[in-house]
Amino acid sequence: MKLKLGIPKGSLQDATVQLFARAGFNIYVSSRSYFPTIDDDEIECMLIRAQEMARYVSDGVLDAGLTGQDWIAEHKLGGSSKHQLTSIADLIYAKQSFGKVRWVLAAPEDSRYKTAADFKDATIATELVRVTKAYFETKKVPVNVEFSWGATEVKPPVLADGIVEVTETGSSLRANRLRILDTVMESNTQLIANDAALADSWKRTKIENLALLLRAAIEAHGRVGLMLNVRRTDLKKILDLLPALQRPTISSLSDEDWVAVNTIIEERTVRDLIPKVKAAGGQGIVEYPLNKIVV
Repeated sequence: MKLKLGIPKGSLQDATVQLFARAGFNIYVSSRSYFPTIDDDEIECMLIRAQEMARYVSDGVLDAGLTGQDWIAEHKLGGSSKHQLTSIADLIYAKQSFGKVRWVLAAPEDSRYKTAADFKDATIATELVRVTKAYFETKKVPVNVEFSWGATEVKPPVLADGIVEVTETGSSLRANRLRILDTVMESNTQLIANDAALADSWKRTKIENLALLLRAAIEAHGRVGLMLNVRRTDLKKILDLLPALQRPTISSLSDEDWVAVNTIIEERTVRDLIPKVKAAGGQGIVEYPLNKIVV
């Protein structure tokens, strides 16, 4: 038996492959094939655009897949599906960073559009058509929403009055002299599965184990382990310096006057922390990388 798993093709592809590698799964993508190989004989991968992932999982073509909350919402607003979709894991990573993305309403900086209400009877270009329509409907603002095939940022003011576009940093919008007016929705990647796959005990276990490892890989991102030895008399000074995921682990050594301290810290704090720990009496300080943290 194999689990049919959809890997998002496009902007999320590289970040997804890297996340799987941190989780312990090596995915090998060929430019000539939509069927990447993975070093797990129980998984069969297929590259699918994130925009289409929810449809293929709900149709039963795939058992599970990774896609954004945005495209899940867009799919669900489209009507009935063959199978019910369930989100198995909330995986906060994006193409540039481990964080959420935003779909924002934007207009040219020098335009008259300052709020959503100003777009009455205007034209909005976006790839997220159904969600955008629902957004304006909740605000009771009639607009014409047009599907954008790409390069959405360059369409105002000639081809559209405003846009709803996805952004992580807002830099592309600013570069095109667009002003963000409102957030339509936030999104991050989800591991989804259909009810037929979850009804199969083997597939459910496989999906849940995969979710556990992916979450653990995300939890470890940007963190490192730190080990050191310290005299018991200096232990409080060390503990006052050390942040921890929960609490540092303190272990006795063969010399009763000394203990070993093991903790998890943010990698960006290490360069400032190690000199302080050394000055406070820490010895044998070792920093080590982390691939997964299971919480």
